[in-house]
Amino acid sequence: MGTAHVLAVTHLLAATATKKSSSSFSFLLIILVVFAGLYFVMIRPQRNRQRAAQQNQKQADIGARIRTTAGLYGTIIEGDTDNVLVEFAPGVQIKMMRRAIMNVVPDDEPDGIRPSVMDETDADEPATADSREDLSI
Repeated sequence: MGTAHVLAVTHLLAATATKKSSSSFSFLLIILVVFAGLYFVMIRPQRNRQRAAQQNQKQADIGARIRTTAGLYGTIIEGDTDNVLVEFAPGVQIKMMRRAIMNVVPDDEPDGIRPSVMDETDADEPATADSREDLSI
């Protein structure tokens, strides 16, 4: 009876070990799936945005109209690999790091601002006191 008892205990321990290893394997699999999801949802898009920003910064040559990370629009006057001299208004020039360039403004946006629907419809009608809404309390 001693060997039968030992065999029963050994079988019970082996079954318990397989349950623990399968549960730890499923836990490991869940962790890997969560990290893969985070990579595709957060890390990968951020890296793509960084690559696009670096490409825009390298593309910006002398004479290009740019928008800075601070939201200022200007034209590059001169530059090297690290710094650029940007003219924001006639006679207003600022030397800044090339990394501060957010993007190059397309040619169809000469002043850097897209016209809104409101601007296009109200351009023909002059603003008068009668056409405004009374907001007094």
